Amino acid sequence: MIGVFDSGLGGLSVLAALVEALPGADFTYFADTAHVPYGNKEDGFIQSRVLEVGADLVAGGCGLLVVACNTATVAAVQALRAAHPGIPVVGVEPGIKPAAQESRSGRIAVLATEATARSSRLKRLIEDHAGNVEVFVEPCPGWATHVEMLQLDDPALATDIRARIEPLLDQGVDRIVLGCTHYSFLAPQLRQVIGTRAQLVDVADAVARQTRRLAADLARGSGRLLLQASAHPERLRAALPRLHLGHIAARVA
Repeated sequence: MIGVFDSGLGGLSVLAALVEALPGADFTYFADTAHVPYGNKEDGFIQSRVLEVGADLVAGGCGLLVVACNTATVAAVQALRAAHPGIPVVGVEPGIKPAAQESRSGRIAVLATEATARSSRLKRLIEDHAGNVEVFVEPCPGWATHVEMLQLDDPALATDIRARIEPLLDQGVDRIVLGCTHYSFLAPQLRQVIGTRAQLVDVADAVARQTRRLAADLARGSGRLLLQASAHPERLRAALPRLHLGHIAARVA
């Protein structure tokens, strides 16, 4: 069993890539919806939740963990690995490296939650992989909540997206990194503003490839998928068709 978790619905974008890459594997997806979003929480709280959720997934039989949340990764992936040294843990980090390598203008942007934007881990990623380009980090408060509430067509959200993206484009940014898994579900709205002026950079497929490399025998299961949540689990199934993931066959517990 492979355990995948996020603060809420955002990690479903990663789960979709995982199911495609590992169709025979068994997955448990846990959404910590009682505490969503993580992006406006303190690092200590996020770490405590990640450790608790991770321990529950391991106790439930998961032999590999995927932290399908940028905020949780930057705040707690090292602590989670230390707590479970015998279990592979795959985190989700913003695609700074590919964006920097592919940029032609020498300017890239990272859309992130408030917690990720202020994190030392993001700063190190930029220092390590984007030394030759200019990086604009744009906190996007409220975007993850709009996804959680399935308010993808909210005019207020569209206005905020335009207000944050257009200045970045005017600065010459040609790669825009999605620094939160929730933002993958806003790609259509983002592309309406971006047009052909920039490209979005998402790491879900890269996370799936890394998970497949580490899965070993876990890749050979029955193809079962269990969805769980710390609050309102019924919303997970309802969200799948709204997020264009209706093809994923899952049991909600």
